[in-house]
Amino acid sequence: MKKNYDVIIVGNGAAGLFAALNLPRDKQIAVITKAGLEESDSFLAQGGICVLKNEDDYAPYYEDTMRAGHYENNPRSVDIMIRSSQMIIKELVDAGVDFERDNGEFCFTREGAHSACRILYHEDLTGKEITSKLLARVKTFMNVDIYDHTIMVDLLEENNTCYGIVVELNDGTVMPVYADYTLWACGGIGGLYEHSTNFRHLTGDALAISIRHNVELENIDYVQIHPTTLYSKKPGRRFLISESVRGEGAILYDKNHERFVDELLPRDILTERIYERMQKDGTKYVQLSLEKMAPEDIVKRFPNIYKHCLQEGYDLTKQSIPVVPAQHYFMGGVKVDSDGKTSMNRLYAAGETACNGVHGKNRLASNSLLESLVWAKRAAIKIAEEYSKIDVNWCRSHFERLENGSNVLFENYRGREKSYRESVMARIESDKKKREAENK
Repeated sequence: MKKNYDVIIVGNGAAGLFAALNLPRDKQIAVITKAGLEESDSFLAQGGICVLKNEDDYAPYYEDTMRAGHYENNPRSVDIMIRSSQMIIKELVDAGVDFERDNGEFCFTREGAHSACRILYHEDLTGKEITSKLLARVKTFMNVDIYDHTIMVDLLEENNTCYGIVVELNDGTVMPVYADYTLWACGGIGGLYEHSTNFRHLTGDALAISIRHNVELENIDYVQIHPTTLYSKKPGRRFLISESVRGEGAILYDKNHERFVDELLPRDILTERIYERMQKDGTKYVQLSLEKMAPEDIVKRFPNIYKHCLQEGYDLTKQSIPVVPAQHYFMGGVKVDSDGKTSMNRLYAAGETACNGVHGKNRLASNSLLESLVWAKRAAIKIAEEYSKIDVNWCRSHFERLENGSNVLFENYRGREKSYRESVMARIESDKKKREAENK
């Protein structure tokens, strides 16, 4: 890996890739990812991506987002996201993304807490469709280098200015990578939880490093639990049963096969209702049934979910499946402004790593991919507008003299991840208790 880039992007999910696509072609860009190129949560997104259908839908879409977020959302961020949505969809289509159509017109579906059908989708693999097409496009750019199994272990920082990052390569080598600008797009925190729909390697590294370098965080106690994941006794990531399944009419039953809740409630409220029923019934799960859909429609609309459930021994076309809530999404994160700028100079963030306030206390279904892409593009544009170079010679003399002298900065970072995880969970619990005390 080279030691110097114009921009380094940490994370190759939808946000990181879209940022790379929107940065100037004359900039040398590095994109690093902690695991494989297709092991980001963006690839796992099933349901879809929201879009403003027309001007009449603006007020309902805005209200749905605010209501789901318990009106703790940043109003300006919500407006930016909704107003940017049609442009984002156009750019995705131009990049080759194939959304479901009928006679050439987009098909829209509905999910929990939406008052209308405004969600575009590709089967039940929308995230994979979007992210794989963005990855394919980025791979054609000669100015972008992509490195997998490369871990960010620290920032290069002096006087609240970011000069790049410290990385650990796949062979264990630890080295500095200097950059004029750094953009964090490294996902959520699901790997910190026993039951999560996230990849296990997503452990909030940017949050831990923010704590270490006093980068401002926001709402990091706002962690979303998805109400319906496939119940399993197996260890590892939980398989998501998309919100769109309920949007298409799926019913939740208790142990007596009685419907007990409105399936399209906001995620946090529905999760509470499910937990309450599980406790009342003394069960570890509830049942989800697609009995209202024709078998052929289930297979066509949800091929991936149908296939996975079949592998687990459940036939969605013939029987209900056991589902249970699990950690799913992170509404908090590294605090950013409307352009993705953090509290540290030359450091930006987008996607689930960042918190711009758009989601408030609880994310509205299928706003995640849209929000990630909107802020990735805005960050890329802002970086290009304000672009200035760092003094690489100064960086080398300042940072690397520590390596040659006391070996403090570039020590072996292996084993630090455990302490990073502990610092993030401790901060989440601390902020949670503080908020609870304030609300009493």
